[in-house]
This record gives sequence, structure tokens and C-alpha cells, in this order.
Amino acid sequence: MSTTTKAAPTGAGRRAAGDPRGGGVDSSLGLIMLLVLVVAAQGPIRRALSAPVTQSWMTVFVAVVLQALPFLVLGVVLSALIAVFVPPSFFARALPRRPALAVPVAGVAGAVLPGCECASVPVAGALVRRGVTPAAALAFLLSAPAINPIVLTATAVAFPRDPEMVLARFVASLLVACAMGWLWQRLGRADWLRPPARPSFHGHGRGAAFWASVRHDVMHAGGFLVVGAMAAATLKAVVPASWLRGAADDPVVAILALAVLAVLLSICSEADAFVAASLSQFSLTARLAFLVVGPMIDLKLFAM
Repeated sequence: MSTTTKAAPTGAGRRAAGDPRGGGVDSSLGLIMLLVLVVAAQGPIRRALSAPVTQSWMTVFVAVVLQALPFLVLGVVLSALIAVFVPPSFFARALPRRPALAVPVAGVAGAVLPGCECASVPVAGALVRRGVTPAAALAFLLSAPAINPIVLTATAVAFPRDPEMVLARFVASLLVACAMGWLWQRLGRADWLRPPARPSFHGHGRGAAFWASVRHDVMHAGGFLVVGAMAAATLKAVVPASWLRGAADDPVVAILALAVLAVLLSICSEADAFVAASLSQFSLTARLAFLVVGPMIDLKLFAM
């Protein structure tokens, strides 16, 4: 009786057969090559990291992240507590039935919901599902990320020498949110504001749902904080000062530039005040536009 010996599959054969060891070898080889490259280029890397521009960039980046992170985490924790322990019907019951009156009441009610868009979007969706007029839900959606206590406290910390920025942000954000709500009431259609799909923690215990909500929102909001801090550091350390002065010296251009920047960066509202404060070349009015526009019209809000 003859016996046959099967040849061990090659790396390509293992990958074709779905053997995970092939992928592991490729990953290890890639990591080794990366380490060799870093060791070989350690001289240029060390010189680049010690350059004044790089040092300035890293200083601004770390400062913005460290200042904003506690407020972002606090806002996420409080919003998770509300999402898990406060029924969405509570907000629906608290709003008047008349749409014209419900809009400003919903705008003011946004002050009681800590957190950024990560918290206000699911609550606004729940309001619509429970029959609240879309105009009131929109006013709540726009005001909550900008006028809640966590955001206003962060603004006060970011602008210690300009306490009027806190009141200005509150008033301007509330007025814009109410104006958009009333405009929606006249021109909008109910099917334009659809409740978004959100991660469901149904079936979990309250503790598990709370931590799942915290992990989701921290990862979601933290990424935008890092991007915003990187952009602020780049503007501060890399972009020529003459360019920034040219934009900042024209009031209209400065306001438009920071409004567009707020839309592109999509920073969570607990952290945007620290980014705005770092843009010291611009006037307080331009930075106020950054703080008002950002929570209302950013790419993250569209994605939600």
C-alpha cells in the first residue's frame, strides 16, 4: 500500500486557502520593514522633530487636546446618562403643541442637554418620531450643542479674558436656532427631517448600554477633536503669519474664513472654543462666527 505525503502549502497557498497564518506573516514582515526604515532614517526624523516649526506645532496640538478633552469626556458621559436613564418622551411632553411657541421653547430646552451633536441628534430624532413638529425638533437640534452648560463652561475657560464671549455665544446661537426653526415651519417639509439611524443598545442592561454609548461617542467625537487640533496647530505654526494677518485684517473675509473652517473641521462643541481661542490673529467677532456656525452646519452633523 502506497502512501502520499501532502506538501505544506506555500504562503500564497495559505492566503488562497484562507489560512490566517499567511496574513500574520505579511503583517509581521510589514512591521519589521517599518521598524528598519525608522531606524535607518532616525537622523532625519530626529532633526525634523527638533525643528522649531515642529516644536511649535506639537505644543499647540497638545495644548488644544489637553484643554478640550476633559470637557469632551464630561459631555459624553452626561449625554450617555441622559440617553440611558431619561426617556425621550420626557422632552416631547414638555413642549407646547403650537409650533410657533414650541420653537423657542425647544431652543431654550437645548440648554439642559449636555453634549455635542452626538447627544442632540438622537434626541431630536426621538422628538420627531413622537409627533413633535419638525420645526421645534430642528431648533432643539441646533441650539443644544451650542448653549448647554458644558459648552458654555468650556467657552468661559477658553476665553478667560473675554467673558462676554459666553453670553454672545448663548444669545447668537439661540437666536439663529429659533430663526431656523421658524423658517422651517414656513418653508420646510416633514420628510426633509428624517430621524437618523443610531447604534441601538436595546436588550442591554442600563450599565452596559451606558458604557457602550460612552465608547461610541468618545471614539466618534475624539477623532474630530484630533483633526481640529491638528488644523489649529497647522494654522498657528505652519501657515505664514502674513497670510493670516491678511485674512484677519478684513472683517468680512475673517468671518467667512472662520465660518467655512468651522464647517470643514466639524469639531465637537465641547472642544471648539479651545480651537477658536488658539486663533488669536482673528477678531472676537470672527471667532464668535466660528463658535456659532460650527455646531449647526458641520460635516459631522450632515453625516449623522
